[in-house]
Amino acid sequence: MRKIDVRLLPILFVIYVAAFLDRVNISNALTMGLQKDLHLTGNQPNVALAIFFIPYVVFEIPSNILLKRLTPRVWLSGCTVGFGVAMLAQGFVKNYAGLLTTRFVLGLAETGMFPGSKCKPYINSGFYLISFWYNQHESQKRFSFYWCSVLVAGAFGGLLASGIAKMDGVSGLHNWRWVFILEGLGTVVLGIISYFLISDFPERAKWLTERERAFVKHRTGHDKFVQRSVSTRDILWFFKSPRRVLGAFIYWGVIVPIYSYSYFAPTIIKSLGYNVVQTQLRSVPPFVAALVLCLGIAYVSDWTRVRMVFVAFGLTLAIIGLAILMSIHHHFPTQYAGLCLVAMGSFSAGIGIICWYVMNLHGHVERSIGSAWMISFGNTGGIVATFTFLAKDAPFYRKGYAICMGAVCVSVVSTIAYAGLILKARKANKKGHDASYAL
Repeated sequence: MRKIDVRLLPILFVIYVAAFLDRVNISNALTMGLQKDLHLTGNQPNVALAIFFIPYVVFEIPSNILLKRLTPRVWLSGCTVGFGVAMLAQGFVKNYAGLLTTRFVLGLAETGMFPGSKCKPYINSGFYLISFWYNQHESQKRFSFYWCSVLVAGAFGGLLASGIAKMDGVSGLHNWRWVFILEGLGTVVLGIISYFLISDFPERAKWLTERERAFVKHRTGHDKFVQRSVSTRDILWFFKSPRRVLGAFIYWGVIVPIYSYSYFAPTIIKSLGYNVVQTQLRSVPPFVAALVLCLGIAYVSDWTRVRMVFVAFGLTLAIIGLAILMSIHHHFPTQYAGLCLVAMGSFSAGIGIICWYVMNLHGHVERSIGSAWMISFGNTGGIVATFTFLAKDAPFYRKGYAICMGAVCVSVVSTIAYAGLILKARKANKKGHDASYAL
């Protein structure tokens, strides 16, 4: 298992650090003068954030269906290079139309519609690939390690932006342009390197012996399922089950606060009176706190073999944090604590939900459709998030916090319903079904 951990996880972690960093670094650029230089007015910055999610959502399931026709190293390395090129181009945009175009291409590249091929989105393909290497009760730690790349990207992005902020005027370019240029170049280099490091599915891993490949498939239960392509009939069958449908609603409820925080935390902090560098630095600690909590919960969850309790704990923290932000103003320490609770709660609940739902799906067919459904529908919450914090609502942003609170409540209700359906499936399992379900 250590051999698998070393070969599989580190490169996936680094790839998604780059992917998420490139996706949300516009939040740092907005505090550096992007809005002024491109003459953005009204809700135009929010539209620029939202347009990323249109191709990201629309092409998710089609790209998943073609998953088995290419190898993970081709999908992920190709997407990484494409994503980096689009990010690099964003550093040279001259107007609102150029910003919209590059943001749309970013979403398209991450969905996988890149140079005529289809690659799965980074976060989905990573979780999907990881799920075939580990069994039910050791997956949370590995999922959390991969998920924490998001938190590392958030924290590192703030630190990196605070340094790049001092590059204003270098080579005649404003500092916000250097954010996109430097991170885009780094992503392209990473994409090229990753082609040689990414592992495929167990049955294709050349660095395992034949006996080891059979062992991995047997211990994860995937030797029981026939490997075949996904058909339209499979998709219709999948959506007949309320249990399989509900997972996406649980995820949607935490995606809204996750992206709201990732995109707007620097803006919220800056509205409290801090300069650019101070704002970027103060955006780091909440990500670090969330990182520590996610890793701690991962080990305890795998040890206890329980998922729902920790999902509920994260949702509770998010609700408390949002309640603080909605009701307390003009007191930075308390408001900052609220931001930390929102980050800790939503990110820890998010990875718990993904692991809980994905590992309760069985076989390539069900897991391929289910992971695509969860990510594609769930990420429509990203579109909602981009319009939660509008400039006209500053500095209190009551509407934005209320929307996030409503979304978390949707996740709470869906979690309770999903848990009830899992209990029902577990009872049926005792009557002869092969698949097992975690609660």
